Amino acid sequence: MRKEKAPKPKYTFQIAIVSGVAIVCVVIFINYYLDQTELSGQRFGDQLAQVQLDLKNETQDFDKHLTQYKSGQISKDQMLKITDEHISTLQNILPRYEQLKAPELFVPSLQLFKLSTETQIESDKTLREWVVTGDNATNAKSDQLLQQSFQYEMNALQSYENAKSKGLQ
Repeated sequence: MRKEKAPKPKYTFQIAIVSGVAIVCVVIFINYYLDQTELSGQRFGDQLAQVQLDLKNETQDFDKHLTQYKSGQISKDQMLKITDEHISTLQNILPRYEQLKAPELFVPSLQLFKLSTETQIESDKTLREWVVTGDNATNAKSDQLLQQSFQYEMNALQSYENAKSKGLQ
């Protein structure tokens, strides 16, 4: 019968050091990965907020002109020119959604924000038709599309907040 030799203390100490270093490396890697994921989400949120702010500012400016048109302070030709510029600006904002790098959790909310903007553009095109024709049914359709756009935006915000809370867990 052969006696097993006890491991040498030096060898056991080396194994302990290597194991400790491996554990520290894994912890550092996991923390780095989580930090990068959080930064990516933060960057996406900041970029999305900027797109939404630009959209809001453009819409508010357009609404001021629309109010002036309805009160007779702006001519029909001026309003058509303003509306065309406004629609063009919104169409230039639309591709910015595609340029955002959304973390997987935020893809549904990003799609809803984009859908909201697309619907708003349709509303504004219909509003332009109202300016041309004066047909109240067209104005009502524009209002309906604008309401739908608003609902998409509210759903997008809810989806965004839900994804944000899931990401923090």
